[in-house]
Amino acid sequence: MSKKPETLHDSRIVTYDDSHWELLNELRESALEVMQALQDNGVTSFVYGSVARGDVSKSSDIDIVIPNTVSSYKLEIAIGSGIRRELVQATPSMVLKGHIYLENDIVVTFPLFKFKSREEEFYRWGGQTSTSQLSERIRVPGVDKRLILIEPSETGHVERGVIGYEHIAAKKVGVSIDIAKDRVRVLTRRDRVGRTGVYLTRNLSPDESFEAVAKDLMDSDPALRRTIQRRTK
Repeated sequence: MSKKPETLHDSRIVTYDDSHWELLNELRESALEVMQALQDNGVTSFVYGSVARGDVSKSSDIDIVIPNTVSSYKLEIAIGSGIRRELVQATPSMVLKGHIYLENDIVVTFPLFKFKSREEEFYRWGGQTSTSQLSERIRVPGVDKRLILIEPSETGHVERGVIGYEHIAAKKVGVSIDIAKDRVRVLTRRDRVGRTGVYLTRNLSPDESFEAVAKDLMDSDPALRRTIQRRTK
């Protein structure tokens, strides 16, 4: 069941038990192994979401993002081709992204062309940590899908509402007020009308490369072609 936006006016303290700390450490170690392999091949990456914040659960995925364009061949040399690969574009004006699904619920996301600043901010909004921060066991603040700001503490985390306090949340996680307002608008609308569809999803066969499929899609889709051309000027 997807998490619904929540209005929270007071802070809420959450204390982790031993099993939570153990799960968090396991997930972070798995993330670090992949991120270190990428770093060893000259690729910068971040883990984002609950693994970066600390508020994990048994259903938590390990979401890793590469903020810059990089050859998919280089990525797959570092981490392998995984168990599934796909190209996704949320809307015609947004970046085309590759997803490599690895074992242990690890997903590596990378852009096929340059992120806009707001698209980069999306990951910071949820909280993101670097390889060095993972090694040093640093957790960071970020906002979850309930629109609750998660602020790490020594014993767990503190939860604070975002709806009505967008400027505070934006400052805490280091993003613009525009992205904060946009995420509130999108998630509250989704709660009212239901999940909207993704513009493009294309699964790749083992013998296809991300770049070759992206080129075929660009050749056949004028909207995608215009988006890529605007990004590469």
